[in-house]
Amino acid sequence: MTDDLIEKLSAQLPPYAKAMGMMVDHMAEGAPVLTMDYASRAVGRPGFLHGGAIAGMLEIAAIVALRAHLGDEGMTVRFKPINISVEYLRGGVQAQTFAMGSVIRAGRRIANVRAEAWQADRDKPLASCWMNFLLKPKSQAR
Repeated sequence: MTDDLIEKLSAQLPPYAKAMGMMVDHMAEGAPVLTMDYASRAVGRPGFLHGGAIAGMLEIAAIVALRAHLGDEGMTVRFKPINISVEYLRGGVQAQTFAMGSVIRAGRRIANVRAEAWQADRDKPLASCWMNFLLKPKSQAR
């Protein structure tokens, strides 16, 4: 089941995530873990990841976590980002980067998701974010 979920979530990644080389690597604590290799497309100042690439990865991690959390219900619910707040904690270097979202609460209308990005050591995050989503049944979505 886990491999099927990873494959399904990978297929649902938006074009931005695919263009940046992001992919669902594995599941941890019931949530998908994204990975992105260091590449010239994500360089900011020489030798470091661009802050926008890190924030984009956090956003995608939050979206994928919410999609995984909603499961089959996600087929009948449309969600739209309301806001995102990113905290940068340290510079990302020339290494593989990981990110994982965690759904804190998913109610009938609003979902709150926390995401973190790290490189070699998960206990030393590069950045974290809070994202809020508006949830609507697809029949009412606009």
